[in-house]
Amino acid sequence: MTTILHKANTRGHANHGWLNSFHTFSFAGYYDSNRLQFGALRVLNDDTVAAGMGFGRHPHENMEIVSIPLSGDLEHQDSTGRHEIIKQGDVQIMSAGRGIFHSEKNANHDRQVKFLQIWVMPNEINITPRYEQKYFPIVERKNRFQIVVAPDDKNAVWINQNAWFSLGNLDKSIVLSYQLHNNENGVYAFIIKGSVVINGIELLERDGLALTEITDLEIEAKEEAEVLLIEIPMNK
Repeated sequence: MTTILHKANTRGHANHGWLNSFHTFSFAGYYDSNRLQFGALRVLNDDTVAAGMGFGRHPHENMEIVSIPLSGDLEHQDSTGRHEIIKQGDVQIMSAGRGIFHSEKNANHDRQVKFLQIWVMPNEINITPRYEQKYFPIVERKNRFQIVVAPDDKNAVWINQNAWFSLGNLDKSIVLSYQLHNNENGVYAFIIKGSVVINGIELLERDGLALTEITDLEIEAKEEAEVLLIEIPMNK
């Protein structure tokens, strides 16, 4: 087993007033040659957007972009004609493919929106841009892992990559296991809330852990916790 621990306080940080953003990997004005990516996982941003504010229309291409709201409501518009509100419990994916424009803003004028935005490099390039959004009942991830992004699961949102995203809400002292879909993949674990021990390594809120050369994980909650697992190809 090979691991890389990213403590929460070592992430890149940019506070623009309307946007407070923490970057696990190099992004925008934050650059660290040791944190360019993890396999096909390129970006993991932990964003808070002020009431009524947001990102104006901007382009993307050949990237799989996943948004996971943690609180509040996120308004999305793009050049495919989609205009959606993404809420806690929803997971959104946008395959930028050969090119797409979109905007994102806080749909509320009285509270912040907090969300994770994650970029994954695609399996195939220059595909037709596509958008998908689904609601995943939070009760269905109670003391178990719920697959929310996958290339091969009709109950998840589809991704143009051999990658799987799973969310789990764990009570204190619960122990869960996770079996990799492909033993050549790596897993990036991000602790949304609480504290856990993964394969003997203690992680606190907003810590991240990259693991390779493994076939499975054991996750023990030291207190009530929310965990995101991203299983990702390493040959990117």
